Amino acid sequence: MESTTVTNTNSTAMNTIEAVKRLQKEYEGDIIAWRRHLHQYPEVSFEEQATTQYLAGELDKLGIPYEINTEKNTGIVAWIEGAKPGKTIMLRADIDALNVTEQTGHEFASKHEGKMHACGHDAHMAILLGAAKMLKTLQQDIEGKVFLVFQPAEESAEGAKYMKEFGTWFAETDSVFGGHIWIDLPAGQISVEAGERMAASLELGIEIEGQAGHGAQPHLTVDATVVAAAIIMNLQTLVSRHFNPLESVVVTIGKVTSGDRYNVISGHAKLEGTARYFKHSIGDELKKAMTQMAEETAKGYGATANVTFRQMVPPTINEPASSDLAKRVGAELIGEDNVVLMEKTMAGEDFAYYLEEKPGCFAFFGIANPELDAVHSHHSNFFKIDESALAIGSAMYTQYALQWLKEHNDK
Repeated sequence: MESTTVTNTNSTAMNTIEAVKRLQKEYEGDIIAWRRHLHQYPEVSFEEQATTQYLAGELDKLGIPYEINTEKNTGIVAWIEGAKPGKTIMLRADIDALNVTEQTGHEFASKHEGKMHACGHDAHMAILLGAAKMLKTLQQDIEGKVFLVFQPAEESAEGAKYMKEFGTWFAETDSVFGGHIWIDLPAGQISVEAGERMAASLELGIEIEGQAGHGAQPHLTVDATVVAAAIIMNLQTLVSRHFNPLESVVVTIGKVTSGDRYNVISGHAKLEGTARYFKHSIGDELKKAMTQMAEETAKGYGATANVTFRQMVPPTINEPASSDLAKRVGAELIGEDNVVLMEKTMAGEDFAYYLEEKPGCFAFFGIANPELDAVHSHHSNFFKIDESALAIGSAMYTQYALQWLKEHNDK
């Protein structure tokens, strides 16, 4: 890795956008090296203790103060105080990996068997470290305070709540900014439009109770497997017939458990699945409708169904003014043609919990490049990225923070 010693920059004499562009080039080697190191040592949700210690060590080298969340000894809140007073903005990176066996063939592939940064959180950590280094270099230009949050457990949708309850940083924060590298965008492009960007995610469980019996005597049983199949089919009609077709709704049953033996009619079945939507009102109606559909279907077969839900994440919705600022910053950094429109996605993101209470923006950074085999979907064993996107992300985080604080300074 290149030296992490912070270069003194006489940035007061130059436009910060030019300073950030220069630092983007100067620090790119560091940012890539951070990412490749972190890629080799993935840790899954709430097990990121070694990752947290590594990040703390890099922040020490940069001279940036921080606190580690000691509840589980994972997660960091660092901060940089500007030379001038002002408001406070938070920049966030998630830090957890997945239980995926890597098959990329990278020289820097995972050294932890069965675990992989297959979603890009290694890139997010490197991007935020790069932004931390840039902001430390440009500290004299910061009009306020920047929190740098390295958040665990995004994949389990528990980390944002965990970090929000740590200390007073969230109460002190006026605005939030985060992002995700994205395989559906070519490297060098970003998407930061306003409004609905990622879906709410609801975990669904249905326990079905029938009456077990011999496979040769079905008339003496209530077949929980048949009931489960009927519920699965009927749930799909909620999407096609219950909700406005102009509103996006997804209902998926991903796991079915029923029966113990080939010639025994099962008396118990369990369905597990997920529902996705973008409006809170739809979520409330969807839970009500799924419960009614499961219970009434089971009743029609002489069985019972117990339906439970767990809200994984709410919808991720970008505040218009923050999105507008991100577009302007992106255009200055990489050109207006590279700030593109992207369709919202049914994937979920726990950054939504920050956006529920604070104005802000969640960005997508393109990483696709067929020449580098960076074409595989997130969570794939073969997931790769075009690393040229990393320094762009760091520059975007940095300039967005500087510009937001400047424009919201009550002089």
